[in-house]
Amino acid sequence: MSNYIEFNDTIAFHPGYYIKEVVDESGLTQEDFAKRLDTTPKNLSLLIRGEQSLSIDMALRLSRMMGTSVTYWLNIQNSYDTLIAMFKSEEELIEERNVFEYLNYKYFRENFGLPDLPRKKDEQIKCVREFLNVATLSVFTKRDMAVSFRSSIKDITEGSIVKANVMVQIAINKVLKTEAPKFNKRKFEEAVKYALTLTRNHDNFYPLIYKAFLEAGVVFVILPNISGSKTNGATKKIGDNIMLMVNDRRLNADSFWFTLFHEIGHIINGDYGISFEREDGEQEEAANRYAEDNLIPPEEYEEYINERNFNLQSIQRFANQIERDPGIVLGRLQNDGIVSFDDWTMKTLRHKYKVKTTI
Repeated sequence: MSNYIEFNDTIAFHPGYYIKEVVDESGLTQEDFAKRLDTTPKNLSLLIRGEQSLSIDMALRLSRMMGTSVTYWLNIQNSYDTLIAMFKSEEELIEERNVFEYLNYKYFRENFGLPDLPRKKDEQIKCVREFLNVATLSVFTKRDMAVSFRSSIKDITEGSIVKANVMVQIAINKVLKTEAPKFNKRKFEEAVKYALTLTRNHDNFYPLIYKAFLEAGVVFVILPNISGSKTNGATKKIGDNIMLMVNDRRLNADSFWFTLFHEIGHIINGDYGISFEREDGEQEEAANRYAEDNLIPPEEYEEYINERNFNLQSIQRFANQIERDPGIVLGRLQNDGIVSFDDWTMKTLRHKYKVKTTI
């Protein structure tokens, strides 16, 4: 480290710069000067080279030795530290600009009411940073910034990490503003059973589920997806509560309900983190089984499969029998390879959701 720094046509000197002048003018060696200052030659040398900050104790020693004020020396150190901080902030902004390339300001403007700032990238960065309540957007490049990335994720890109972390941060901030009782697993399991009765209530299910989950200490947040995030949802313990976040990455109702119950499965199993596409491992398999078995009772599904009649009418009949949205049954049949994804005769069974943010 130098004993002076230049930034934006401004120069600030480390106290060591002035101490060296004093030593040189005294005619003493650094060793003799250090003895008079009641410190070691090594400490004085580090201070002179700008490799050590001036402590209050050392400022007091200098003021006594030279008849100056303690404030005089501390102000020199403060000016030097301030300019270094400004220099580092500029370097950080360069890193933030790189991170911001992964994001689209339109997402924040349209969904969360951030101001319209066309072609003002640095101001956009400032608004997003303040909205997300972080010191720098660079924190979102960290795999474990807020929620664990499970070990089965190996080839995920930095862009996807940033986008997933940003959505989790939005959800966390929502939870922190929400009052909820302490998480109660028994109440949550009852609320989950209630949620299963709402799969056909496409227009009003969210506020009903939100209220039921909230009473159990789980804050349920649905967010618009950030394109390229490759994530479906996330769970996290926050104080006495639990965050349950899903997004609209896949707009079809069957995918939404499977994603929701997959994340519920993670909560029931006490496993928290971000869920990405193509994950594997025991935790993911357990969450998948939980979703499958709760959305469609396994014994009734097996009986239906054995009938080997999978036209539009039979799917609707079976869905009515188990009191589920027909799209959920269709999605399971397609995922199991029983019905083709290209079968357009089934189009009427699929329902698409559109997320409306309330943050």
